[in-house]
Amino acid sequence: MEEIRPFVIPPPGPAPAVPPLIWYAAYGSNMHAERLACYLHGGRPAEGERDYPGCRDARLPERSAPVRLPGLLYFALESRTWGGGMAFYDPRRRGSAPARAYLLTIGQFSDIAAQEMGGGPGADLDLAAVLRTGRDPQGPGRYQTLVCPGTLEDVPVVTFTAPWTLSEARLNAPRARYLRNLAAGLADAHGWSPRRTAAYLSTRPGAAGHWTVDALLAALAGRTGG
Repeated sequence: MEEIRPFVIPPPGPAPAVPPLIWYAAYGSNMHAERLACYLHGGRPAEGERDYPGCRDARLPERSAPVRLPGLLYFALESRTWGGGMAFYDPRRRGSAPARAYLLTIGQFSDIAAQEMGGGPGADLDLAAVLRTGRDPQGPGRYQTLVCPGTLEDVPVVTFTAPWTLSEARLNAPRARYLRNLAAGLADAHGWSPRRTAAYLSTRPGAAGHWTVDALLAALAGRTGG
């Protein structure tokens, strides 16, 4: 597993240069490469209910790597693609969240973020602030807060999440079809077994108290509905 070098606020001076490529750290369903491909190429993910327009640059990531983000994964709100709660990331909580880092252009990352908010490809995001401070709320939307937890191979790692904290979130249990995408990503990127995946996901806030390990194992095997 690749180790993220923790973010350090740079000393006063000129803003850090934005590199041509960044690592996009996916901690939810985008850990599954087939699901991410719908954001890149366009289309509808398996079991999903939305079509995506795709990125201006539809090339596959140059590389991907399994990583762990400092913080906590939780489920909240209602997904328009899957129904049920969506994955969010609170970097201020203790713990770590397994993720998959993809080496992308700024444009690709920007277009994925736009599609997460229900929009389409367009303008590049300004990453200067997040690369200087580690966190940049660019709007009130559910995935409009940029987070840079550190660097990988001296390249910034960037992701997006909600502006609120876990304690402020409207928790909601995720659907089985959504969790199957997360499970596929954890298996592909980290080599996790179904039982380890079920033990992890069923204990995340929003899923805890709704999903048991055995019920989630059955769902991941496709033995229960949506």
